[in-house]
Amino acid sequence: MNKTKLPPHSLGKQGEEAAVQYLKKKHYKIWERGFRLYRGEIDIIASHKKTLVFVEVKTRKDPSFGYPEESVTSNKIKQIKKIAQGYLTVKKLHNVECRFDVLSLLYDPQNGFSIQHFKDAF
Repeated sequence: MNKTKLPPHSLGKQGEEAAVQYLKKKHYKIWERGFRLYRGEIDIIASHKKTLVFVEVKTRKDPSFGYPEESVTSNKIKQIKKIAQGYLTVKKLHNVECRFDVLSLLYDPQNGFSIQHFKDAF
C-alpha cells in the first residue's frame, strides 16, 4: 500500500480496499462490494462463520472533526438496514443470521491506515 499522501478523492477508495484486505485477513468471505439499492449503498457484504455481515466503512485523514465512526448517523443506519433487507430479498436469503459492522479507518501518510472494527455496531 502506498504510504504517501493521498488526494481526497482517492482516500475513500483506498480506505475501502484496506478494509477488504483487513476482513480477508480475519477470515471473512467477501460477497459484494458497493452494493447499490434504493439510492444507497452498502460498502461491503461479507460472511464470517455462519453470519452475513453488512459493513459500513468510514475513512478520514484525522479525527479533528470527529472519528470516522461518529459519522454513522441514525439516518445512515436506517438506510443501511433498508438496503440490507432489500439485499436479502433480492438474493432470496431467508432465516440468515445477520449483523451490521462499522470499520473506522484513519489515514496517516507515514504509517498507512489504522483500522478499528466495531462488530454488531447497530
